[in-house]
Amino acid sequence: MEVLVSNATQLAAALQKKGWMLATAESCTGGLIAAACTDLPGSSNWFERGFVSYSNHAKSELLDVDPALIAQHGAVSEVVARAMALGAVRRSRAQVSVAVTGVAGPTGGSRDKPVGTVWFGFMVDGQLSSEVQQFKGDRAAVRAATVQHALARLLALAG
Repeated sequence: MEVLVSNATQLAAALQKKGWMLATAESCTGGLIAAACTDLPGSSNWFERGFVSYSNHAKSELLDVDPALIAQHGAVSEVVARAMALGAVRRSRAQVSVAVTGVAGPTGGSRDKPVGTVWFGFMVDGQLSSEVQQFKGDRAAVRAATVQHALARLLALAG
């Protein structure tokens, strides 16, 4: 928990120094990244909004993710994470976004995408990037690790 607060605090300082705002686009975490950010006093100075796009329909409706991308690659994929990150910036006033889509478990995993697979999309000042992580543990552990990784990577990219 200390690392989470520290990363969020450092991210807040970095974003405020640059005058940037953050938007989150969350599926498997259900808003936990936004909650970690808005737990900090004064977060309205750097946190613009959060999208919880748990269903495929919500990803399309809220973030302009092309349904064909989801049909072709699945919701838990690099292209969908990137589209979510891009959509979060386009549908907000933010310059920075993080998107997460994954399999938190205990069900829903497959051979290609086992439980713990999480794709991240990041948009920082016009630059789009993505990465995949494989987290161990139960549903709560996967979701907590996803939040921690998202904040750490945002700090590294936007700091």
